[in-house]
Amino acid sequence: MTRVSPSTLRRALRKPPHVIARRMADEVARELERIRAPRRAARRTIAHVLRDGGDATLDTAWARLAARPYPAWTERLDTAEVERLCPGEPARVLAAAVHVLERRVDLLGSGPTSLGCPVDWLCDVKSGRRWEPAFHREIAYVDLTDSSDVKVSWELSRLQWAIPAGQAYLLTGDERYAEAVRDLLDEWIEGNPYALTVNWSCTMDVALRILSWTWFFHVFAGSAAWTDEGFRARFLVALDLHADFTQRNLERSDINGNHYTADAAGLVFAGLFFGGDRGDRWADAGWSILSRELPRQVYPDGVDFEASTAYHRLVSELFFAPALYRERTGTPTPAAYRDRMLAMGRFAAAYTRPDGTTPAWGDADDGRALPFGGQPLGDHRYLPGLIGSVWANETLARSFPGPHAEQLWWLGPDEAVAPGPASPREPAAFPDSGFYVLQGPRDHVFVDAGPVGLAGRGGHGHNDCLGFEAWLDGTPLIVDAGTYVYTASPEWRNRFRSTAFHATPQVDGEEQNRFVRPDWLWSLTYDAVPELRDWSPKQGTLTAAHAGFLRLAHGVRPVRTFNLDRTSHQLEVTDRFEGDGDHEVRVPYGLPPGAEAEVVEAGVLLLRLPGGTFRLRYTDPSAWEATVEDGWLSPSYGVKTPRRVVVFRRSGPLEPLSVTFHPDPLPAP
Repeated sequence: MTRVSPSTLRRALRKPPHVIARRMADEVARELERIRAPRRAARRTIAHVLRDGGDATLDTAWARLAARPYPAWTERLDTAEVERLCPGEPARVLAAAVHVLERRVDLLGSGPTSLGCPVDWLCDVKSGRRWEPAFHREIAYVDLTDSSDVKVSWELSRLQWAIPAGQAYLLTGDERYAEAVRDLLDEWIEGNPYALTVNWSCTMDVALRILSWTWFFHVFAGSAAWTDEGFRARFLVALDLHADFTQRNLERSDINGNHYTADAAGLVFAGLFFGGDRGDRWADAGWSILSRELPRQVYPDGVDFEASTAYHRLVSELFFAPALYRERTGTPTPAAYRDRMLAMGRFAAAYTRPDGTTPAWGDADDGRALPFGGQPLGDHRYLPGLIGSVWANETLARSFPGPHAEQLWWLGPDEAVAPGPASPREPAAFPDSGFYVLQGPRDHVFVDAGPVGLAGRGGHGHNDCLGFEAWLDGTPLIVDAGTYVYTASPEWRNRFRSTAFHATPQVDGEEQNRFVRPDWLWSLTYDAVPELRDWSPKQGTLTAAHAGFLRLAHGVRPVRTFNLDRTSHQLEVTDRFEGDGDHEVRVPYGLPPGAEAEVVEAGVLLLRLPGGTFRLRYTDPSAWEATVEDGWLSPSYGVKTPRRVVVFRRSGPLEPLSVTFHPDPLPAP
């Protein structure tokens, strides 16, 4: 039996009765799977798959499946045409495909790593930890006492890193790429029996493999390397079992997030791929989940409720791709679903800066649904372009500059809409979720004045209420710390999501939202309930507060006002504190990597940034101490780099702090 800790049991018993009953039924069914799953997988043969699809032979099944629609472009492409539409894309693809042929990866901070032959799919290549084969529910894949990170093994098994081989095949027709992916799939199937390794321990990853494997099929189905009947049979049975497993192990709870969404997306993909009665049931079940969850997980203003820009991108893709798949099979997307997706696109367009960079708000684990483009990890500009192209929203489809390879690989050369002139950069409010953007042509200030993530439970949200990122006069100025890791280090996980690591006031060394326990890495106590005081976009002003420190003996409510002057590229941030008594207050401002800061006179710091020089002026220097300290920033999952942080401190009665950033020298009026 799977062991359940007393703390986990106590937490489960706090759920509503209907949730407990459903969870108990799920647990009983899953425990029975310990015996049933291996037996069922052993009995499941290609004959069953053919029968379910109404196919007489493997050849007819293969041809039927290859002829079915698919949401992404999987036909041959002319290299010259691709170069014309996306300059540099063929060279990027071919260079990345070489790494696939050589089995070299760089995943989640691993650095360049050679995988060897066969690939050890059960190993975390960063720590060397290996999870031996066992029934997936028996595998203790999280050990908070060591540096192992099961995400590395899961990411490896998603096989998204092999997508460039498929793209190179579409550009060249070179069978080496088909052979390389065939061999990887064969090794994965051999090394991961149904339900019996760590790569079956997370249903989300099983579902995401459905997305990548179905794409590989449509790319390589007609290749010479994929003609072997033994391989074809093994591949189709394994894909069928992935869908079977996903349906039996849905990651549902009383509050569902991106895992459940991914599960549903996988079911839609599997169902529409196979067709037939069994496939229709999968597709209908998955779509029913997505239709229910979209309005639950995404606010009416279009923001994913997990309070993370990276997860907003992932969740947008997970809701988008199944809807596009259905449309390719002739089923229109309901208006309410389409409109909520367009709202998600508008939020992505608002939070993305003119240079394509994105605020690192909340967790970021580099997750994607089907990553086709080679743009930098933080460049989300393709997302509103894709959503707008599919649902005929010209503003979103053409309103962004920058690479549009994602549009090409999803929609093909005829449907991909080339970006047009950049839309005017106007202030944007997302009041349902509490996100606000003060911006102009060369300024972008992204502010979190909303609740903690996952409906107030924490999830992928951080202690960042009233925090912000600032990009002024085309220069990154104040940058969020990012995420770094999850289970590989509880200490670092909690530091990166702490109040102290964000550009927001901290009072008496307390967290604005208390950690429930150090080892509950996705839970927070919802203390910092936000309050909007003023939003005046024409004046470039936002004022908001939160209740996170009212629980102190002498309660304190931070109130923060932002004022952006788009003409002079000046940003003023004023902190007031409602309350009484003596307190220790700390206000940090994290700078981008490579930046330096020094105090040049009382109340003035000089900031030397990679993109320019700024002055930081604050009042008043007699009340607040300013220091420049060492800090950390995580540009991507598993990677952390040093940086400098300007920190303001005060001990005693509460006093306001006003900080103004402006280019040096100040532009002429």
